Amino acid sequence: MSPTVHGFDWPDRFVIDTVGEPGARTFFLQARAGSDVVSVALEKQQSAVLADKIEEILDQLMAEDGNPYSIPAIAPDALIDHDPLDEPVLEQFRAGAMSLGWDPSTAQIVIEAYPVSEADAEAMESFDPVDLEPEEVLQVRIPVGTARAFAKRTREIIGSGRPTCSLCGEPMDSAVDHVCTLPDGFR
Repeated sequence: MSPTVHGFDWPDRFVIDTVGEPGARTFFLQARAGSDVVSVALEKQQSAVLADKIEEILDQLMAEDGNPYSIPAIAPDALIDHDPLDEPVLEQFRAGAMSLGWDPSTAQIVIEAYPVSEADAEAMESFDPVDLEPEEVLQVRIPVGTARAFAKRTREIIGSGRPTCSLCGEPMDSAVDHVCTLPDGFR
């Protein structure tokens, strides 16, 4: 059976943001076109990797002779979205695997998120592609300026969590005294 595709070819909005307090936040990837809104939960690390890989693709394309796709070096201010997630935030699924691509025919970054499933680990052991077909997928296609702005916002959201201890690198919770666990030999 073919998966249900939540497709957004030119979304009105595409962002990562969080719900909850630092230390207990849930990250969401949210796309909106008109009144159609899809929110997919994902991990903080997935958000960071997605932003990094988008920047990497854009930088590679920008470095091509003459910058044929007019890739902006920095996020255009007019495209940076600082608004919170569209309410209500209803989790469509939790993202497991994600893919990232480039469509030169439309000069768009293509992002796909697939739901995590209990069968993922078992399917990877035997690797039968038929077993790996997801029930649904979020597919979003965004132009290069929007992609640059998306990556910038995502980094800001990731950085807005709990402060990091300068000694041990662990997150510090402001409600509780931080106990720094330094490696042996450091005081």
